[in-house]
Amino acid sequence: MAVLSDRDILYEMQGGRLGISDYSEKSLTPNGYDLRVAEISINGTVYKEGVVKIPARTMYYVSTIERVALPDDVCANLWLRTSWIRKGSVGAFGMIDAGFEGTLTLGAYNASESEIEITIGERY
Repeated sequence: MAVLSDRDILYEMQGGRLGISDYSEKSLTPNGYDLRVAEISINGTVYKEGVVKIPARTMYYVSTIERVALPDDVCANLWLRTSWIRKGSVGAFGMIDAGFEGTLTLGAYNASESEIEITIGERY
């Protein structure tokens, strides 16, 4: 399995094999792309703007701004940014299947004793 570098991602996008809608240059990293928060769901309430406060010890879901389109021979791994881990967030992420196309919804849990604030549009 190969990891696509920032140059590989741009090359595949320019060639039309890989798609990232609402692409943000700031989200491109040397070995991946940081997806951004479109909305957050907490106990059935959906937040689509502003700063969302995730209560301590609470499950929540993050949906992405970006819509990804992977070629049939490329899969992707999801990882939580370490800045969120240091705040107490734990994610239930996995592999994005080769050929997948769509937005992503990621499950997470605020395992800390304090609330976590997440701004809509922020890299997650």
